Amino acid sequence: MILEHAILPVLPGLEEEFEAAFAEAAPIIAGMAGFVDLRLSRSIETSNEYLLLVHWESVEAHEQGFRGSPGYGRWRELLHRFYEPFPNVEHFAPVQETGPIG
Repeated sequence: MILEHAILPVLPGLEEEFEAAFAEAAPIIAGMAGFVDLRLSRSIETSNEYLLLVHWESVEAHEQGFRGSPGYGRWRELLHRFYEPFPNVEHFAPVQETGPIG
C-alpha cells in the first residue's frame, strides 16, 4: 500500500466552495480500483491550504488507473480550478507504523 500526499493551495475566499466540490468529487475517487481510503484536512495556520492523503494499493492504481479513467475528467472539472499554484503530488511507501501506546 502507498500513500499519496498533496498540499492543496485553494484560492483565498473559495474554501467553502472547494469543500462542497470536494464532497461531490470524493465518491469518484472512492469508486476507483485500488483505492483504499482518503483524508482531507484543512490547515489551522493557513486556512486556504488543505492536506489530501490517499491510500492506494499501488502507484499504478493512482497514476494509470485513476488518472487514466473517465472519472478523472470529472474530478478535474470539479476541483482543479481552485488551486494556485497547482499542487505537487508525491507517493510514499511505509517505513514504520506505531499504534496507540498503553
